Amino acid sequence: MKKVSEIYGSAKGPVYSFEFFPPKTPEGDSKLMETVKELSLLNPDFVTVTYGAGGSTRDKTVQILSQISKDYSFPTVSHFTCVGANKNQILETLKGIRSSGILNLMALRGDPPKGEGEFKKVENGFGNATELVSFIRSEKLDFCIGGGCYPEKHPNAKTLEEDVENLKLKVDAGTDFLVSQLFL
Repeated sequence: MKKVSEIYGSAKGPVYSFEFFPPKTPEGDSKLMETVKELSLLNPDFVTVTYGAGGSTRDKTVQILSQISKDYSFPTVSHFTCVGANKNQILETLKGIRSSGILNLMALRGDPPKGEGEFKKVENGFGNATELVSFIRSEKLDFCIGGGCYPEKHPNAKTLEEDVENLKLKVDAGTDFLVSQLFL
């Protein structure tokens, strides 16, 4: 399976992907796989699968990615957040993702669980995606790491300049590619 950085490095035109989220029901699971089959005809460069809020669907994300990898030839990317997990839990999850054959991660801080309001760093955890990327790199698990970027400024950044400085820190920490959030 190809790394997303290789796809961008060899692209002769636009690169496009599809993002899926883990369904909550068995019917949703079937519908998702039907949708992946239909969209596979468009030959995406890669596909991503998200985590639920607060990392609530980690196992399901990996299960879906493994199924897609088995059935299709396009690379897969696992969203990966640091919400609600300490370094040891994150490392164990990363090892599980890697052992399932997934090479690409989208390293994100993640949104707090529903009803919690603001993001809260757990003890011995990470406060942002830059810290998470740095940790993943330090563990030498050979992931291709993507990160999020915001063309219109991250909602928590005070200025666009501050946001660009934070983005540079994320890249310097080891991010291989960036994907923008929806913008208008």
